Amino acid sequence: MTDERWQEIIGHIKDHFTLTDQHTEDLPEDMGRGTVEVIEFDGPLGKMRLERTSQPLITGRKSIGSKRIGSQATVEYQYSDTEQTHKFSVYKYNPAAEEWEEMKIERGEMFF
Repeated sequence: MTDERWQEIIGHIKDHFTLTDQHTEDLPEDMGRGTVEVIEFDGPLGKMRLERTSQPLITGRKSIGSKRIGSQATVEYQYSDTEQTHKFSVYKYNPAAEEWEEMKIERGEMFF
């Protein structure tokens, strides 16, 4: 998803629905470098949440370790300084379970 398309979606939500929360947070260290943009709103299906995860593109990976018994191996990732990858997720709030459930969107079925 491009930056322009993400801004169009945010604008559409602000124009047509009641926005309840909008914030940006850093990813946990175990997931690598990057940020998550979160938008929560009251939509046609109830409380909904959109997340856009942005991370640097992984350009390579280097395994560090030895072939000795009992030694540990680690993986070191190399990231691009210029290119980013983006992941788009949609969640619906389930009041019975009091948690966010991810909605699966098939390609071509986006409603906005």
